[in-house]
Amino acid sequence: MTTPSFPTPGSGRHAAPPPGCPARRLYGPEAENDPIGLYEKLRAEHGSVAPVLLHGDVPAWLVLGHSENLHMTRTPSQFSRDSRRWRALHDGTAPPDHPLAPVFTWQPLCVFADGAEHERLRGAVTDAIARIDHRGVRRHINRYSNRLVNEFCQDGRADLVGRFAEHLPMMVMAQILGMPEEYNERLVQAAHDMIKGTETANESNEYVMTVLRGLVARRRAAPEEDFASRLAGHPAGLTDDEVAQHLRLVLIAAYETTANLIANVLRMVLTDPRFRARLSGGHMTLPEAVEQTLWDEPPFTTILGRWAVGDTELGGKRIRAGDALIVGIAGANADPVVRPDRGASMRGNRAHLAFSGGPHECPGQDIGRAIADTGIDALLLRLPDLQLAVEERELRYKAALMSRQLLELPVTFAPRPPQDVTGPPNATPAAGRPQWQVDSPRPGSGPVPEPQPQPQPRPESQSEPVPGSQPVDPSAPVLAEPAAPVPAQRTESAPRRAWRALSRWWQGN
Repeated sequence: MTTPSFPTPGSGRHAAPPPGCPARRLYGPEAENDPIGLYEKLRAEHGSVAPVLLHGDVPAWLVLGHSENLHMTRTPSQFSRDSRRWRALHDGTAPPDHPLAPVFTWQPLCVFADGAEHERLRGAVTDAIARIDHRGVRRHINRYSNRLVNEFCQDGRADLVGRFAEHLPMMVMAQILGMPEEYNERLVQAAHDMIKGTETANESNEYVMTVLRGLVARRRAAPEEDFASRLAGHPAGLTDDEVAQHLRLVLIAAYETTANLIANVLRMVLTDPRFRARLSGGHMTLPEAVEQTLWDEPPFTTILGRWAVGDTELGGKRIRAGDALIVGIAGANADPVVRPDRGASMRGNRAHLAFSGGPHECPGQDIGRAIADTGIDALLLRLPDLQLAVEERELRYKAALMSRQLLELPVTFAPRPPQDVTGPPNATPAAGRPQWQVDSPRPGSGPVPEPQPQPQPRPESQSEPVPGSQPVDPSAPVLAEPAAPVPAQRTESAPRRAWRALSRWWQGN
């Protein structure tokens, strides 16, 4: 076992590590520009458990090994979720106004509890989640997706992060929680900001909590069929504060992870040859693409944290009672012990730690998957000819302690008219579902040409407008009858597969 020297507690928020200190910062230029590269440096220097410094040079341990993360998350008797055990809180190293305070400050939440109290609080959350109408959620996802696409579909170009990925999860979660009227740009930005360790994180946290306290008060007075009402009325008897805190937990966890997941899946579909070739050819489903992304680019790169109950050992390092440990999700997913070939397909393998593990594993992960699957499917249905508008190497990211966020995903496509989103989802005939033709440039292939619509002959029966229908854009591609020639990349059974997939979706399967 080794015991690396950490900086002296209380040495100052931006003090440099002492000479010879092996710990690396998880904030600052290196961590923000290339967090994955930093994790690999730490693995090479220290192995599966590495000493690191949080904002203000607060010491902690980053767990990089897959098996070590599983052991830590599955053994609350050794590694507690109760942040009040953290020695840095008691000696003043991590003060109440620390930028990460919204993440680590103890609150009456299931994520900060162990044992019977954890079971009581988490039981209320999981019961409320279990009562969500998943078929109804899919309809909301589809409707909100099409509403977002309507805002830019006539432009022929868009940023899919700022115009789609960042907004869809918040719209859906606000509906699930019971506060669709509270959805606005400020709520979106506050949700992003409060876990980033910024100077405004505490202010953003207070804004979100003010919104949620108002929701709890309304539902106490007049319950409805929504998540907030079920949580407030659960037999576990949560207080108003406990209800509001758990609503924030569900909202922020679902929003941040799903927004990042949607952006990362879209990027990989547009840039990775494995997805471009297989997805467009009908051999890879969107759920499979989502799972591959959860391995390669998990929505949360790390989670703070666990706190040592007593002196112990992990990964050959001596851990002292009260030490903070960080669940290294991205590092564990890249552990060469479980994944020697980073380029290999992980199809059918859900052993990733994208949603953590053990008794605190994310209970709402299937909602996030549903939002990503259904939302991206709706987007590609509306805009099947998406192309990346820049070289992949020009894409920019912003990293923080817990996540690595794609800032923009600029795309081009043939302009199309808006669709009516007031009726049932997919109200248009399913026989005309277009084939996804994701075709982005390879590095060095030059500028992206403007996408050109490829009109097909319109059947005579459709030559006159139908009363009450949406106006038709002459430049938009016209969908062929089922008897039309099948695109080369599609197998003969693809139309039948499309019908079956649509039928399963509509039935909620």
